[in-house]
Amino acid sequence: MIHLIFFIISFLASLAGSVCGIGGGVIMKPLLDAFGILSVSAISFLSGCTVLAMSAVSIGSTLRQPEKQIDMKEILPLALGAAAGGVIGKIVFQEIRDRTGSEDMLGLIQAAVLLAITALTFVYTIRKQKIRTLKIENGFAGLGVGLLLGCSSSFLGIGGGPINLMVLNFCFSMSTKKAAVNSLFIILISQIFSIGQTVLTGTVPEVDLRLLLLMAVGGILGGKLGNRVRKGVDERYVDLLFEGMMLAIMAINVHNIFSFM
Repeated sequence: MIHLIFFIISFLASLAGSVCGIGGGVIMKPLLDAFGILSVSAISFLSGCTVLAMSAVSIGSTLRQPEKQIDMKEILPLALGAAAGGVIGKIVFQEIRDRTGSEDMLGLIQAAVLLAITALTFVYTIRKQKIRTLKIENGFAGLGVGLLLGCSSSFLGIGGGPINLMVLNFCFSMSTKKAAVNSLFIILISQIFSIGQTVLTGTVPEVDLRLLLLMAVGGILGGKLGNRVRKGVDERYVDLLFEGMMLAIMAINVHNIFSFM
């Protein structure tokens, strides 16, 4: 029963996440935390691996399309920054876990940070028509932005999350659909380095390999279907789905904060 629940959650989260470009982990991680079945560390690792599998498939499909929306020259500094951020975020995660010695405290911090980020992103999304965006072209600035995104997503165990779309829209004036594709690319790079750092340092939490495989398969299937859906959906509906997901994520994180207390 547990395996089925985790598979369904990974599939649906990756489906919605692929459409919106937020990776699925931002839904998956707090929702699995709410069930309280596994430790915070185990769920962070499982969520990160699932998001990696989903984003790899989604980006692979996108790159084979003639109308791909990834400008490698524009995204490269972001990707390099995300790679470094993925490693730093995981180091911060491990440091907090070791210092507090409490999975509940770690989960509380993650839930509180994710709630704040999601709330900020929701407010930005509903007011973005009135906000003047930037068009950053400096490579070093792009590197810094990527570092921030990679670090936050790696620490939270969500892959990328809503902050990616907000930052890509504000800093680079990307449309929702273009930001969604580029967000998945950043997620892919940051998770490769984040999980790689976890494996190389021998800090992989104890997890059921069958569960890991099922979630990865769910993430891949959800990502593939979401990639198809995104191509045929009008941008305003993508925005509506995104806003609805933000409200749901905030509600789940409020529940998790009280649970971890």
